[in-house]
Amino acid sequence: MIGGIVMIFVALWIYQSAMRAKTSNVMMWVAIGAIVFFIVQLGFIDVNLYIMEAIKGSEGGSDYERDLTSIGDRKNEGGFQGFGGVLLSVYMELMPQIVGFLAAALVRIKFITKEPITVGNLFSDLKEMFQSIKQSFKTSDK
Repeated sequence: MIGGIVMIFVALWIYQSAMRAKTSNVMMWVAIGAIVFFIVQLGFIDVNLYIMEAIKGSEGGSDYERDLTSIGDRKNEGGFQGFGGVLLSVYMELMPQIVGFLAAALVRIKFITKEPITVGNLFSDLKEMFQSIKQSFKTSDK
């Protein structure tokens, strides 16, 4: 869910940047940026699954695996408790989207705007994107 919302913002961001840079084939670059975001996000979700299985797999036991016909969930006690569990859960949830966003930002800066790679250039035009989204919700009173 979060990834889909971020992907929409990435597509809008790349579209507006490509229009400002007067790039040809704007929609192609929007599609490339969205695909890069999606592929990197899926790859990082896979990495997170390996991390989670490494943590939970070491605990093992009959309580971890469940029957296909059983109703309910696995017992998630052990590795995901306390403040460390909260941090791990936040990491697992947000990191694929963050890394996907950074990958799309690199595509945007390297191939669309053709600016040098700096932190300021990497996140440029985000403010303008959110301002234009805000302006699109305003109605004109007649």
